[in-house]
Amino acid sequence: MKFDIFGKGIEVTPGLKAAVEDKIGKLDKYFNPDTEVHVTLSVEKDRQKIEVTIPVKGSIIRSEQVSNDMYVSIDLVEEIIERQLKKYKNKIIDKQQANSAFSQLYVENDYMDDEEIRIVRTKKFDIKPMYPEDACIQMELLGHNFFVFNNAETGQVNVVYKRKGDTYGLIEPEE
Repeated sequence: MKFDIFGKGIEVTPGLKAAVEDKIGKLDKYFNPDTEVHVTLSVEKDRQKIEVTIPVKGSIIRSEQVSNDMYVSIDLVEEIIERQLKKYKNKIIDKQQANSAFSQLYVENDYMDDEEIRIVRTKKFDIKPMYPEDACIQMELLGHNFFVFNNAETGQVNVVYKRKGDTYGLIEPEE
């Protein structure tokens, strides 16, 4: 694996670089040796964040983890990516297309689907027309992180969601 390690608001010391290469390097059994791994380490107040992006043909494998210790974040991100690789193996690897990005051992190995996606609850509700700002207020009143509504301006189903820093996002379908 080829590592591309950057720091935002933090100096990438030889110790941090070694920790990233050692921990994320454990994933090399899943990839070909020439696979690039983009790592960004950043610090905001007491938040130590690592973002790992592994572009493979036809897909991107990505995870970010935050903790109050960069070494803990590094450990967590490696575990998450490995779990993703095992869980979504059949979806990640398109046998005709992306096969060349992964090691033969990973392609041939069958992993247990120990974390099967299960929908355990279905909700039905009336979607009322409203403006995005009103949907944000309704979301806050309900104490939710997102809210589905019929946009009164466009007539389409939209979603508002809460973002970091007390801001909001709006998801609209493409036309």
